[in-house]
Amino acid sequence: MIYHVVPLTDWNADPGRPYAPASLAQDGFVHCSPDEETTLAVVNAFYRAAPRPLLALLVDEERLTAGCVWEAAVPAPPPGVPGGTLFPHVFGPVDRAAVQRVLEVRWDAEGRATGLA
Repeated sequence: MIYHVVPLTDWNADPGRPYAPASLAQDGFVHCSPDEETTLAVVNAFYRAAPRPLLALLVDEERLTAGCVWEAAVPAPPPGVPGGTLFPHVFGPVDRAAVQRVLEVRWDAEGRATGLA
C-alpha cells in the first residue's frame, strides 16, 4: 500500500470520477508516501494548516491504471524522513477502486499529526 494525504472535502468533491488532486495538474503526478511514519512526517511538514478532517488514502499500487514511479524527494525529504527515502508518484488520477482504506489523521494538542485511525 502507498499513502496519499487529502482533505475530506477534496476526496468527496467528485466521487463518481477518479481522484485527481491539484498536484496532478501542477506537478504532473499525485504525491504519495511509502508508509505511515513517512506520511505523518509529510503531514507535519506540509499539511498542518490544511482543512480538516485530513485523510490518508491507502492505495493498492497494483490496482492503479496510472503509472507509479518511486522517486527521491526534491530537493530533500521532509524533516524526520531519512535521506534516500523514495516516494511513490502516481502519473495520473487515482482510481477509486485502488483505494483500499481511508484513515483519518489524528492530532495532538500542539497540532502535530500523531497517527492514523
